[in-house]
Amino acid sequence: MKNTNVSFVGLGVMGYPMAGHLARQGYSVCVYNRTTERAEKWVEQHGGSLAKTPAEAADNADFVLSCVGNDEDLLSVTTGNNGAFHSMKSGSTFIDHTTASATVARKLHKVAADRHFGFLDAPVSGGQAGAENGVLTVMVGGDRNIFDQSTPLFDCYSQTALLMGDSGSGQLTKMVNQICIAGLVQGLSEGLAFGINAGLDGLKVFDVISKGAAGSWQMVNRHQTMINNEFEFGFAVKWMRKDLGLCFDEAESNGSQLPITTIVDAYYKEIQEAGGDRYDTSSLVTRLFRRDLGNN
Repeated sequence: MKNTNVSFVGLGVMGYPMAGHLARQGYSVCVYNRTTERAEKWVEQHGGSLAKTPAEAADNADFVLSCVGNDEDLLSVTTGNNGAFHSMKSGSTFIDHTTASATVARKLHKVAADRHFGFLDAPVSGGQAGAENGVLTVMVGGDRNIFDQSTPLFDCYSQTALLMGDSGSGQLTKMVNQICIAGLVQGLSEGLAFGINAGLDGLKVFDVISKGAAGSWQMVNRHQTMINNEFEFGFAVKWMRKDLGLCFDEAESNGSQLPITTIVDAYYKEIQEAGGDRYDTSSLVTRLFRRDLGNN
């Protein structure tokens, strides 16, 4: 497997360390990034090679992985001018780790099948820390045989990778993930504000309750930074609202109701308007304390 040709498109806060784990596991990786300087930095750090376009990165690759911003970015690096799909060889596989719509995943799966190569929608959860530590969770949609062939790559940067169903199922599972997180963070914010307003020691409270039924990843990893009014440790509000927008679009088409998620999204909009576009999602608590985001 280590003799296979692997390329990675998109070296953002997630893609950069994910590609790095592939290199550390012995793969020679060709990278492409819209900002060339970042790709040059990656090659200097990890070796491998640099491509000038996604199509060049995909040329003769057995696996091409991507992690970009949204549907538009994904279409640009796949089927757009100089996109990877123009040079994918028969029998190769394109693995997309972008959080995108199930609709675009199904579209790209069909295009790939028509051109005789595989496509997996494989969004991830675990944030920047999960990517850096190689312990992401990967939710995958697509064909079983393509998934099985791809698991050695997933193993390089994830602790869990599961095939959730047909094309689009990975993206739908990621939507469930984001819906759950939205409610969790709001509950954590309200509990934190309540405890502090009641005169309790917030750190002691959350050290105790994180061991019981109320415990969650968000509580364990974010309660102290929330108490310290620090919000630069994870997934940005800007991207969370993008993801929730995907959830609302899908909910409209499948008849689901998202009342709590709708409320939390409006709260995130408040955070954005207060200057917190780039703060992590735990910044919901600032609404309850009415702190000035500019004075953290």
